[in-house]
Amino acid sequence: MNGRAALVRLISERLRPYRILVVGVVMLQLVGTIASLFLPSLNADIIDNGVVAGDTGYIVRVGAVMLAVAAVQIVTTMAGVRLAARTSMAVGRDIRSLIFRQVGTFSAREVGLFGAPSLITRNTNDVQQVQMLVMTALTMMITAPILGLGGVVMAIREDVGLSWLVAVIIPVLVVLIGLIAWRMIPGYRAMQARLDDLNRILREQTSGIRVVRAFVREPFEAARFDRANTGLTDVSIDVGRWMAALFPTMMLVMNVSTVAVLWFGGIRLDDGQMLIGSLTAYITYVTQILMGVMMSTMTIVMAPRASVAAERICEVLDTETSVVPPADGTGMEATADGTVAFDRVGFRYAGADLPVLNDITFTARPGRTTAIIGSTGAGKTTLLNLIPRLFDATSGTVSVGGVPVDDYDPEALWSMIGLVPQKAYLFSGTVASNLRYGKPDATDDEMWQALEIAQARQFVEQMEGGLEAAVSQGGTNLSGGQRQRLAMARAVIRRPRIYLFDDSFSALDVATDARLRTALASITAEATIITVAQRVFTITDADQIVVLEHGSVVGLGTHHELLEHCPTYQEIVDSQLKREGVA
Repeated sequence: MNGRAALVRLISERLRPYRILVVGVVMLQLVGTIASLFLPSLNADIIDNGVVAGDTGYIVRVGAVMLAVAAVQIVTTMAGVRLAARTSMAVGRDIRSLIFRQVGTFSAREVGLFGAPSLITRNTNDVQQVQMLVMTALTMMITAPILGLGGVVMAIREDVGLSWLVAVIIPVLVVLIGLIAWRMIPGYRAMQARLDDLNRILREQTSGIRVVRAFVREPFEAARFDRANTGLTDVSIDVGRWMAALFPTMMLVMNVSTVAVLWFGGIRLDDGQMLIGSLTAYITYVTQILMGVMMSTMTIVMAPRASVAAERICEVLDTETSVVPPADGTGMEATADGTVAFDRVGFRYAGADLPVLNDITFTARPGRTTAIIGSTGAGKTTLLNLIPRLFDATSGTVSVGGVPVDDYDPEALWSMIGLVPQKAYLFSGTVASNLRYGKPDATDDEMWQALEIAQARQFVEQMEGGLEAAVSQGGTNLSGGQRQRLAMARAVIRRPRIYLFDDSFSALDVATDARLRTALASITAEATIITVAQRVFTITDADQIVVLEHGSVVGLGTHHELLEHCPTYQEIVDSQLKREGVA
């Protein structure tokens, strides 16, 4: 879909719920514009029939009418702008909500396709461009044609002999403005792309500030940011030059037009073919005509950038998630047990040459712990993410309780799972608000119990406010181990049937790790536990261990069985510990 079609579609769909407000804006702007068109004629009448004739009474009577018309114009214009502002703000709010809800349905694949910085830009800057165009269109694009066409009619009504000036002025102005606007369109498109790049780099630098400083890469990152910043600046300056040329061009045409009206009107006035009041009104009408063209121009200038923004917004709204809910809209409820089965499962990222997972088959049962181990890049996290449908398998079947995961209602599936991701992410708020992500109606007692199981109670009690202690975005005011334990408490508090631990013990010391596993055993006796691990000694007691290598299962069994029969597992053990210490 091109930008113009996307813009028309987006605005027409979003304005539909506000038809009454739009009609109100149109009516108010219509009345206000018509009132402004009558003011010059009334002024000419006062000059020609009152001032020249010396009739004070006539001046007072027509002047009173002129004041009333001016009051109507002021009131209706103000009310129209107010309604237009409310409508445009509501449209912007609705588009932002649509994008947010749509992105909320995306899997990690779609988020990666757009990139988080681009999605943020589309939901802020791009929406703002469309919102501003709606505001301008509701105010100026209603007034402009009435002011322009009405001005032509009223000008001809005042004096037909000068109408040829209007026929020359308007085409000249339209052509000049059209050429400038045409040159600005590619610049606006480039500006949005450069803004995406700038946001991406800024996000990377702020998120990875520790890595940047650890490797002393501040000069490199500063140079990278400067290049992106300079690129955006250059494009903005180029567009700004054309924008700067726009208004002087319009003012030049307007001033030349005024001089022409005065020159040729003076000739007609001297010949007795025109009255002085009519000449004054004619000058005002020519100004109104040009103002109508200028208003249209302002909207036309904004339209290219808004069309680019609308195209980018529609790309998000038209992108369907690869994780599709059940086709019939019902799906299975959460009545199954926690048995998780992989049957010849494969997965390939979009655009990748090789699959990440190949022919994965194993079963994890309730009351048992299944550990997944393998070298970096073996596909451990990807495998785990297939269970809650953060991705969908590209081949084979992942099932829970004997039912394929894509047959479940998403909410029902997720309610059975407690996920502790590899990177323990916390949201800005409090300890309590983060724990209630796991269980929205959790009581204080339940939260303290979950914290105790996760070995987090002690440090939370020491924080100012306890459960109401502040947590910054991403949990940056906490250590890595504290973040991991709060993430575990968030999963524990919902008492799921399936626990998924994605290398969730890596930041814990040995003593805390041991206490945490002992505490977890008391509440996970009937649950299915699947844990991704890097350290062998943390999974030696697992009921079964799945060994991955290059996305395939190369070993399945207990610790001792794998030591006997799985060379890959033996290599992993030998690389971490002396075999005599764990055998």
